[in-house]
Amino acid sequence: MPTLDSPPQRPLVGILWMLAAGVCFVLMTALVKVIGGTMHPVQLAFLRYILGLVFVLPVIRPLITTRFTRRQWSLFCIRGALQSVAVMLWFFAMTQIPLAEVTAMNYLTPIYVTLGAVFLLGERLAMRRITAIGFAFVGALIILRPGFREVSPGHLAMLGTTLLLGGAYLLAKVTVDEVRPALVLAQMSIWVAVFLAPFALVVWQPFSPSDLGFVFLVATMATAGHYCMTRALQAAPVAVTQPATFLQLVWSVALGALAFDEGIDPWVVAGGTLILASVSFISWREAALQRRQITPVNLAPKL
Repeated sequence: MPTLDSPPQRPLVGILWMLAAGVCFVLMTALVKVIGGTMHPVQLAFLRYILGLVFVLPVIRPLITTRFTRRQWSLFCIRGALQSVAVMLWFFAMTQIPLAEVTAMNYLTPIYVTLGAVFLLGERLAMRRITAIGFAFVGALIILRPGFREVSPGHLAMLGTTLLLGGAYLLAKVTVDEVRPALVLAQMSIWVAVFLAPFALVVWQPFSPSDLGFVFLVATMATAGHYCMTRALQAAPVAVTQPATFLQLVWSVALGALAFDEGIDPWVVAGGTLILASVSFISWREAALQRRQITPVNLAPKL
């Protein structure tokens, strides 16, 4: 129920912001696929976060002056570790499987968030959520089709990515209730850069200025995507904006076919659609029941 202090709901504006977020995230994944052929995925991930630290500069002063508790430092550290492994797996997957498959499998992240919220945050798992989760995993099986085709290391990497990103999101949900969101994001960026540094040094290889420019574009697109997504969620409920994220899959299929000569796999489209429909149903039902204590699902790649 809206209150006098609630911001006005603008569904069309929210959908447009979410569409813009989708464009940014699809362009980000495409740029990673381009540069992934000339640079090791771990080095690429490290440089993405190092260059992305420029977006942390506006909150440097409060980041230094805020007195975080020992518990908060622990949560920042654990989230940074989970995010670091997830990022390495995601960048690896981008070099191994088609763009559309990465996008479709990324939709599993909010399913893991929903399950994790039950065990970590004590949220109730109603039958409608159990049913939707079941359909989402059926969608994943449609994409992977184990026994009918080879499940590659890239697919396994994406399964690990979505699971770890779900855990990182839940930790972010806990910390953002105590710490300003901008500081939570800044802590994540710094910790991930620190954790990735030793792995990047092991595989380090020379790169050109143009490569560095591509990596900076990746960081820019990721930041812009998260900004647009935030504006979308401010303008309209998740249940309104989330269906617009289906276009990310459409754009990924089209871009993969046109720019990277990747075939259009109807099984991937069908599986991704089923997963997204399941997540959207969960969002819609919770919004209809106004259960605001439920952890909101979020389809954006947290990279």
